[in-house]
Amino acid sequence: MDGQSFEGDMIALLPRLRRFAHALARSPADADDLCQASIERALKSRDQWQPGTRLDSWMYRIMRNLWVDEARARGRRDQTFAPEEAGAHVGDDGARHIELKLELTDLDRAMSRLPAEQREAIALVLVEGLAYKEAAAVLDVPIGTLTSRLSRGREALIAELGKAI
Repeated sequence: MDGQSFEGDMIALLPRLRRFAHALARSPADADDLCQASIERALKSRDQWQPGTRLDSWMYRIMRNLWVDEARARGRRDQTFAPEEAGAHVGDDGARHIELKLELTDLDRAMSRLPAEQREAIALVLVEGLAYKEAAAVLDVPIGTLTSRLSRGREALIAELGKAI
């Protein structure tokens, strides 16, 4: 695959990459940062991608690995520093913050209540449309484990959405 085709395929994947980044990060700013870092890593490592394989699966794996690394680093930082959000509402009555919280959809709230493993599996299979085998490879788990996570995640979503109605 030539450079222009590789880059064109990467650009075509952007909406899907952003959705997966949001499923992982749960914050639009963090999701954008994660998406950008994933694309940068892919462009630097383009010689490691094997033409003939799925570019989307390769990109999801890069993104997930970066997210895991960031989550570990953030855990170490949080032990040392106060979170940035701690001072975000100083001098603010919080009305806008509350308003934004209320605008979340029922599905988004239900997804956020899922354990990360279930949320990742649902995002890859149900939202992004990856086959079970591909999603299992991205998450580096056996297909049976992926199937279990999907099943438990679906049940939890149905239960949460039933409460919201």
